[in-house]
Amino acid sequence: MSDMRFVLAQIDSAVMAALTPERRMRLQQLRTLRIGFLTLHGIFFFTLLPTILTGRVLGDLPLYRIWAGLGLNHQVWQGISAEWVYPIGALLPITLAGLGGPLVYQLVWFLMTALLNGVAVAVLTGGGRRSSGYKAAWLWLLFSFLLSPVGLLRLEGLTAPLVIAGLVLLATRPALAGVLLSAATWIKVWPAAVLLAAVAVSRRRITVVLAGAAVTAAVTAFVWLMGGLKFLTGFVTMQSDRALQLEAPVTTPWVWLAAMGHHRTAIYENLAISTREVTGPGTAAVAALMTPVMFAAVLGIFVLVVLARRRTQDAPALLLIGALALVSAFVVFNKVGSPQYMLWIAPIVTVGVAQDWWRWRVPAYLTVLIALLTTLIFPIFYLPLIDGDPFAVLLLTGRNLLLLVLFGWSVRVLWGLARGTEAVRVPERERDRESERRLQRDLRPD
Repeated sequence: MSDMRFVLAQIDSAVMAALTPERRMRLQQLRTLRIGFLTLHGIFFFTLLPTILTGRVLGDLPLYRIWAGLGLNHQVWQGISAEWVYPIGALLPITLAGLGGPLVYQLVWFLMTALLNGVAVAVLTGGGRRSSGYKAAWLWLLFSFLLSPVGLLRLEGLTAPLVIAGLVLLATRPALAGVLLSAATWIKVWPAAVLLAAVAVSRRRITVVLAGAAVTAAVTAFVWLMGGLKFLTGFVTMQSDRALQLEAPVTTPWVWLAAMGHHRTAIYENLAISTREVTGPGTAAVAALMTPVMFAAVLGIFVLVVLARRRTQDAPALLLIGALALVSAFVVFNKVGSPQYMLWIAPIVTVGVAQDWWRWRVPAYLTVLIALLTTLIFPIFYLPLIDGDPFAVLLLTGRNLLLLVLFGWSVRVLWGLARGTEAVRVPERERDRESERRLQRDLRPD
């Protein structure tokens, strides 16, 4: 424990040394934040410009564009005409990006992502009026940069900003928050974990539930009118039939076996769903067990959240800790692992930093490192990883171990709250406030 505190103290010192009082004051200005946002998204745009000008698409967008074309041109809608791997709500952004035709698909998708990122930053900072949100806004831009290979080219780039907005608005506009979180859940399933935490903790849970029920009713009615009701929950069974995926934390031991040339272990491509999976001794049994284990972990965490709710008066802090534990469980115990899953964790950590930097600096540091390693793994070292390169496997192992550490941190804090032995507000927070007072004093004109 003392070693961990020493490492944390060193990181704190490095951060404070890099962020001098003048720099911190500058970063707290709305003009600087706007410039940072526009610069980052300008870099994204010019990086994508050759693809946009030639009418091509990257990442998962080729598949999205095919699905959009099938629906718009041939009335073959995924999730309605046939079973689909995603919830039916994903059809909305996928189709919207295709309304202008296939040649501008990449451009429209980028604009949708940039717009929602802008909404997330605006909500975090209260339109520039909430000083506590500036740290979080900059952190979100950092996550957007580090995870840009997936954030710009997959559905999580749209759902993550929706979750940020939903979490921030829960306290003041619970109906809108419920709509945003439910809509995000119907695009990708993972925001259901955030909704579960909100239902367990929020004082306005009834409003959130009713808003979510209204969104679900609207989605169900639409699918029924389109004649695809039998496929409404098809994404659940399609995911449960998956084998162990290459990047999932649980798969790591078999990845090492494959890298060492174990004759019964191999990394292979599942052509049906265009992903890499691992086969070896016991993988089928573990794959069959992981879904029940994951839901058991989620249930256990939910019980801890309910118990903790009875012992703390700070519902917003508990909600975020519970949401992080639940979402981390979805990642750690999932037999499917993909780089975009880090965009499940990053929004919660971002809102946590807006709420209390000192409390959330540990998961913030961890998640930044996890995001960096994730992008090194995919796309940079992905082909060597498939070939069993030891360095690439070591990167993957380190990233997965850090995910376990992050999950452990959230559960430890939650356990302390449930037992009444952990204060939601830590005394060290005063040090952060004092540093802010010193910053203002140092920059005050003589």
